[in-house]
Amino acid sequence: MPTQTLQLGAFCHAVSKVYRIDRERVRALDDVTKEFPRGALTVIAGPSGSGKSSLLRILACVDRPDGGSLEIANQSVAASSGRERRRLRRYSIAFIFPDPIENLVEYLTAADQLRLAARLRGWRIHDDEIAEMLGSLGLADRLDHTPHRLSGGEQQRVAIACAMVAHPPFVVADEPTAELDSVAVEQVLDGFRVLCDSGAAIAIASHDPRVIDRADHVLRLDRGRTTESW
Repeated sequence: MPTQTLQLGAFCHAVSKVYRIDRERVRALDDVTKEFPRGALTVIAGPSGSGKSSLLRILACVDRPDGGSLEIANQSVAASSGRERRRLRRYSIAFIFPDPIENLVEYLTAADQLRLAARLRGWRIHDDEIAEMLGSLGLADRLDHTPHRLSGGEQQRVAIACAMVAHPPFVVADEPTAELDSVAVEQVLDGFRVLCDSGAAIAIASHDPRVIDRADHVLRLDRGRTTESW
């Protein structure tokens, strides 16, 4: 069971996942347990094929586990209905894709990206809040910029700002630094720290040592099994 003193964005217990490929059963996850505390950055690390993406899809409520349990914001979701899962994805989970441009609408300014995120989550957002969120990520002079006028690192920081809208308790990011240079990586990781400070639990799947070095907690997987957890 999760530690009672921690505020958790998510908690998975003894999670397993099996895929059927032709006539074979491939065990992608085997008895994985991990807490994702709010206000902390947890990195899911491991080589290709280790189960990172499978776990991330389960944490994002895209896939269901075949065994074990999952809680998001203290709500049990492993056996929840499709409607309940869609509601969680809309209001309690923010997802950040690896390619920065995939996170944004190409014709909207940075400020309008946040307005759209607020509308989708049923949240009212004011111009001064937008300026404050983007300013906290070093984007105070980019409010009126559309994605094609932003660097990859700036695009990803706008995506992080969108994840801050309405304060979802859990943020999931899939290799968010994969397309970025070293300077942009540090800027994006600083952005995730701002997001942590706002109270979100963050789960990042990554094999980037720069990301792992900045983590508060690490879960290492190999062939679907936990090899290290702290």
